[in-house]
Amino acid sequence: MQDIFPLDFWKMSGAGNDFIVIDHRHHHIPVAEQPEFARLVCRRMFSVGADGLIFIEPPVAPDHDFSWRFYNSDGSEAAMCGNGSRCAARFAFAHGIAGEHMRFATLAGIVQAEMVTEMSVRVFLPTPQGFRHPVEVEVGDRRLSGGLVTVGVPHLVLFPDGNEVSVVGWGRQARMAPQFQPDGVNVNFVRLTEGNRIYVRTYERGVENETMACGTGAAASVICAAAIHGLQPPVTVKTSGGEELTINFATDSSGEVTQVTLEGAARLIYHGSLTAEALN
Repeated sequence: MQDIFPLDFWKMSGAGNDFIVIDHRHHHIPVAEQPEFARLVCRRMFSVGADGLIFIEPPVAPDHDFSWRFYNSDGSEAAMCGNGSRCAARFAFAHGIAGEHMRFATLAGIVQAEMVTEMSVRVFLPTPQGFRHPVEVEVGDRRLSGGLVTVGVPHLVLFPDGNEVSVVGWGRQARMAPQFQPDGVNVNFVRLTEGNRIYVRTYERGVENETMACGTGAAASVICAAAIHGLQPPVTVKTSGGEELTINFATDSSGEVTQVTLEGAARLIYHGSLTAEALN
């Protein structure tokens, strides 16, 4: 891989969820080597550091503008990432890969996105699947209850009493609880606040830590809060990092949730060039 350097990249942030984004339409890095490449460049302090790595790839069908490969910081490939998809959309628009309205392929299906402002992006998330309620899980010395839903990736949404939440401790236990084997789940801890607003903290699988935001987690939390506590869309989600995301959705004649959108800022933090020493 030495001949790929220097390799241009953008460092981007979606509500505190940070990503390395690379235009990979000319296939510099073999697929077999991408997981380890992602793990190495996502290391904080030793390399660029990020929650995930996004490769912008060529379209594989005529009905979309591009495709992507998304890797978590541990090198695992994920089907979908809400905040990552917003950053990918802004990157594609800024580089002339797509127009203001775009479609791109993920492992979770085709995602539609649109530029709202120069910095704000709205994406249409995959249709939620497999909603279950109630779902109970034991963490520490307590039993918490909530809902389970897949929005591209599976999310457990819990509603603990009080403000004292051990996101990492409880999240790590719930993430690999027996009922969620073999792949585990992302774990979201939700507090209802005044008005049509919620506060969400997320333990993300693949990162294996609390992240400052999770787009699909925010959407899953809103869907569960609507079903369990009666919230009505659109709902404002305040994230761990203090930024806000807007989640909207519709319901069809059978009451099923459809047309889930995630909107918020996708920030360009900096752009640069990776050297081979980023992998040391």
